[in-house]
Amino acid sequence: MAQVIVGIGSHIDRERHITACLDALKAEFGELRISRIFENRFEGESISTEVSHAVYNLVVAFDSRALVGDLKAWCKSVERANGRTDQGPVTLDIDLLCVGDLVGIIDGVSLPHDDILRFAFVLKPLADLLPNAHHPVNGQRYAELWASVDSGGQSLRPVDFTWRRKVISRAN
Repeated sequence: MAQVIVGIGSHIDRERHITACLDALKAEFGELRISRIFENRFEGESISTEVSHAVYNLVVAFDSRALVGDLKAWCKSVERANGRTDQGPVTLDIDLLCVGDLVGIIDGVSLPHDDILRFAFVLKPLADLLPNAHHPVNGQRYAELWASVDSGGQSLRPVDFTWRRKVISRAN
């Protein structure tokens, strides 16, 4: 059994798509460990007036015996079920960040995901959720990585969020 860590984001109808994703993860994998949800400013051209310029991002960890390729296919199927297309605004994005301590390109997936070290909206929730877990390549704890990061102006704001009648994220 490996710990799987996914990053989740949504630009459109954020609460509905994050809820749908968490419901799907729970149904497929059981117990979830969920970070706070952070809102960050989307830096890019808006494709549509439906696209919020504020994106919700979070990290979820769970245990699974599934193969990397199967996990990736499952993530893509949930994205499609939530209206994600190859073109247009992002309703739901699910990225495999880590699968156990696997390193390299496995089943066409690069692990660990480069976004962990590139974006505050990935590293901050990861460091909050799993502060003592180690990055599979450099061996540093996620809390140490976050403490030493220059966010590069990437502002993050925790938001209130309730899932299944339980508060999973608070603004403060």
